[in-house]
Amino acid sequence: MQRIALPPLDKRLQRRYLMLIQSHLRSAPKLAAGVAGLISASSAFATTQAAWRFFNNDKATLAALVKPLRELGRSSVDALQARFVLLVHDWSKLTFEHEIRKQDLVQLTHEHDIGYELMTALLVSADNGQPLAPMEMHLRTADGVLSTRSPAPRHRPHLEQVLATMRASQQWELSKPIVHVIDREADSVDHYRRWDAQGHKFLIRADDRRVLWNGQPYLQSEIASKLRQQRKFVCAGCASYQGRQAQLWVAETEIVLHRPAKKNVRGQRFDKTGRRLPLRLIVVQVRNNQGRVLAQWLLLSNVPAEWATAELLAQCYYWRWRIESFFKLLKSHGQQLEYWQQQTGMAIARRLLIAAMACVVIWHLQADNSAKAMELKSMLVRLSGRQTKRTRPHTAPALLAGLWVLLSIRSLLNHYDIAHILKLASAIPLLDTG
Repeated sequence: MQRIALPPLDKRLQRRYLMLIQSHLRSAPKLAAGVAGLISASSAFATTQAAWRFFNNDKATLAALVKPLRELGRSSVDALQARFVLLVHDWSKLTFEHEIRKQDLVQLTHEHDIGYELMTALLVSADNGQPLAPMEMHLRTADGVLSTRSPAPRHRPHLEQVLATMRASQQWELSKPIVHVIDREADSVDHYRRWDAQGHKFLIRADDRRVLWNGQPYLQSEIASKLRQQRKFVCAGCASYQGRQAQLWVAETEIVLHRPAKKNVRGQRFDKTGRRLPLRLIVVQVRNNQGRVLAQWLLLSNVPAEWATAELLAQCYYWRWRIESFFKLLKSHGQQLEYWQQQTGMAIARRLLIAAMACVVIWHLQADNSAKAMELKSMLVRLSGRQTKRTRPHTAPALLAGLWVLLSIRSLLNHYDIAHILKLASAIPLLDTG
């Protein structure tokens, strides 16, 4: 993996940035989710105090802290074989056990639903679904939206945030065009028309609706049934469904969105007419070995056929789950975000970008299949003490846990002679085998 670029901060803050990334290269327990410290001359209190100062330092702006992530994203895109790269959009609610300690939590839905809301745009490889780097993050708080984009946007409904991110992504200087991937929350005729009119490419999971097919109105589910009757489906490869091996079957046709968009403004519903929009309808079925359909997705896309086959786009949507895995790594399977003790949204947001870089380090290690990296990954899993499946021998949480042990060993050897360590260990009766 290439070296991590440093944010445009002064030397002292850059050194602290690198030390904090090391502190987040671990799988934290819930009851010790604070910033960890390696063995060094600094005391635990000094480490904690230095972290507090960094997370509350106005010079450490979010726009500066995201730059190393974007630099890694850009360089990763350069190495891809696919004609495009995926940008997956999603939102995650953050709730905290000790809410009283946070000064700017916001009511998200009902009066008892209090927390922050995290929006992430995650860059994902269209070659193999490898997560590359989060390129933009927003944290909604009671004081407004904290964002890696400058100036920060004001709070708007989820779908109204997407076009602004699409526009911002054009300034990231990526070497390949972007295909924006969102789940069916983004199934909106009005937004399809607006995104397409501004030249943005998208891949969205759609709900069932009536469209024009071969000049006649059909429900999309009816089209899917007819495509199966006509034996238009082809196998696009293997997939995992609820922990079991399955197969992806894909069929494609062209449809036209011709009906008015349904809008709801301040409780008032009305129709909004718009131009007819031809799109690719890609029907994806997850089937077991007996051919039974376990799940079905209706995907709509304006990605040109010369860019990608229907089979590739089906795989691309399947890889949307990488962002769910990212949220899980931040929250319950690695960083324990919802147990952090920082008291403001800004401190949480700064720490989020540090933790995100730690996740990127692990992803790049996972993607490295060189002999040296494979040996290192096997060692880290052994150090972690985790049990992994044969089909997935190197999971991100296990690598995080093992990496912290390895870093601790390296730090320990910088301060103690190995013979002295063994002598001290012999004082523990169960370890004295002599």
